[in-house]
Amino acid sequence: MTTIAQKGVFQKLLITLDMIKFQHSLFAMPFALASLFYATQGKPGWKTFLLIILAMVTARNAAMSFNRIADFTIDQKNPRTQNWPLVRGDLSRPFAMGFCIMNCGLFLFTAFLFNKMAFVLSPVALIILLGYSLTKRFTNFTQIFLGLALGISPLGAWIAATSSFHLFPVFLGLGVLFWVAGFDLIYSTQDYDFDKTKGIKNLVVRLGIPKALILSKIFHIICLGFFMIAGISQNLGLWYFFGIFLIGTFLIFEHSLVKSNDLSKINKAFFTMNGYVSLSFLAFSLLDIYF
Repeated sequence: MTTIAQKGVFQKLLITLDMIKFQHSLFAMPFALASLFYATQGKPGWKTFLLIILAMVTARNAAMSFNRIADFTIDQKNPRTQNWPLVRGDLSRPFAMGFCIMNCGLFLFTAFLFNKMAFVLSPVALIILLGYSLTKRFTNFTQIFLGLALGISPLGAWIAATSSFHLFPVFLGLGVLFWVAGFDLIYSTQDYDFDKTKGIKNLVVRLGIPKALILSKIFHIICLGFFMIAGISQNLGLWYFFGIFLIGTFLIFEHSLVKSNDLSKINKAFFTMNGYVSLSFLAFSLLDIYF
């Protein structure tokens, strides 16, 4: 069996990317890119476009690796997470911390390359992103904080492109906040028994599974409302609003997959349907901009 010390840096990086579910960067990035394209009227330039992607990736890498470090002792006890790389011993915590620090540095440097406002606000973004991992220790509103962590991405992209605030990315970010909080309520139901026993705080533990699933539906209705308000505030076209309608159908199907007495389809509801939501938002936003 290969020990941690015997693994090469590249192999450790691959394990780290698997640990933080790198492919799930897909969730928030389309909203940031849509905000970027609206901010620049469809002409962001390759440099800004690529830097936004780098900022999104490094921010998420930092947040997720810190999350695994902060939750190490919890993950050791949770049957669902006991086989994750850091717990299993495939990675060392110093390596994971080094990966986190490296990505924090890259994120700050990327913000510096945008403009002064983006750079000044970048530490605030990191505090929100990393701070989410600690919220389960002192508040039940962990899903809201996770939503905030992803919801700041549209505003961040707008500031990076224009060095200014605007209501459109604020409304869009609020939509993302309630979308994320809603689907995390669904995802968190699978840890309900463990979290309740260990005193881990979140809205599912506070409300119970049936009420949490109802709240998830309410959050997603609010999410669609903010997406609509964002479109109206920017006087967007039919493509955009058709995309919101399609997203609504995906969310309805997502909720049809999960019942309080049957959580067997959580992965399909969480990963597949929310992937469709984010990609559809970007696709129909681009159709609205260019056609």
